[in-house]
Amino acid sequence: MEPMPRPRPPHLQRQVTRHGKAVWYVRMGKGRRTRIRATFGTPDFDAEYHAAITARPRPPSSNVAADTLAWLIERYRETPAWLDLSFSTRRQREAILAHIIESAGKQPYAQITRATIVAGRDRRHGTPAQARHFLETMRGLFRWATDAQLVKTNPTAGVADPARPKNSGIPVWTEEQVAAYERRWPLGTRQRVWLDVLLYTGLRRGDAVRLGRQHVRNGAATIKTEKNDTEVTLPILPVLGETLQAGPCGDLTFIIGANGHPLDKRSFGNQFRKACRAAGVRRSAHGLRKVAATRAANAGATVAELEAIFGWSGGRMASLYTRAADRRQLARRAMHKLANDERTSIPSPLGKTPSPSENNQ
Repeated sequence: MEPMPRPRPPHLQRQVTRHGKAVWYVRMGKGRRTRIRATFGTPDFDAEYHAAITARPRPPSSNVAADTLAWLIERYRETPAWLDLSFSTRRQREAILAHIIESAGKQPYAQITRATIVAGRDRRHGTPAQARHFLETMRGLFRWATDAQLVKTNPTAGVADPARPKNSGIPVWTEEQVAAYERRWPLGTRQRVWLDVLLYTGLRRGDAVRLGRQHVRNGAATIKTEKNDTEVTLPILPVLGETLQAGPCGDLTFIIGANGHPLDKRSFGNQFRKACRAAGVRRSAHGLRKVAATRAANAGATVAELEAIFGWSGGRMASLYTRAADRRQLARRAMHKLANDERTSIPSPLGKTPSPSENNQ
């Protein structure tokens, strides 16, 4: 059996009956409990948990036709290709697969073509992130199906990723906004702990809410990231150490709610957003992660160093920040050289300095 991820997934509770039998439930806050009847550690248990956590109906026992897309998806969920994905990735893709089963589950999977995949991507054109997640989910499904020789051709092969938005995505915090938040939430408030844990570790909120004293050894915190299971080691900077010393913090997590208990990432995201609004800042936790990356890049961090801090791989994300930092530094040096030049204008591409009359044209 595959053990459930540690720490235990949110809202999953275990009870032992008077007969000594372990029973598992999902309970969201003070809502009703949903019992999971499958055997702990099995794919069915995982599927029931995800169904309960997303408030979807309990998945039916597998009585679907063996040539359908729904059947293919059920078999995929039983494989290492699915189970080896991180918990957060499976949770995200489970929602996509559930929608696919509902809309096209009875369709023969052998009839899924490249055109079908492209149409699914393009239907989500208005939400590029959803289009990208849909395509990644279908790629995983049909890579496995191709390897298992259930399909002859992978219909996702060669399908291009959706175009990314031309804007810079989630807005990054400005230094003025960081200062405004700090003024509203001084040392000694849990809201200040929230900010500084995010800002001085660069962790995503799903990892930040799990970070606690048990992760810290010899002045550095080591934690496996939720998204891609990458281990990162981060020094506890003096400014963060001061904040954690002032607290309030929990026994196992630095980030806590008003009742002193840990927060899951969704609850934390909502509460952090409210704290931002109270400070007059309309930004998110992820935008704060961008501040940390920008600061590191501006301080001269290399691509490899940024990837070590933020748990990235492949160089693409880190390069975005180092390129931006390099452009700023080059511009500063170039303007400094220009200031030391006796000429009063930027030289023309042909090497000719415009005359004063030409400058006024």
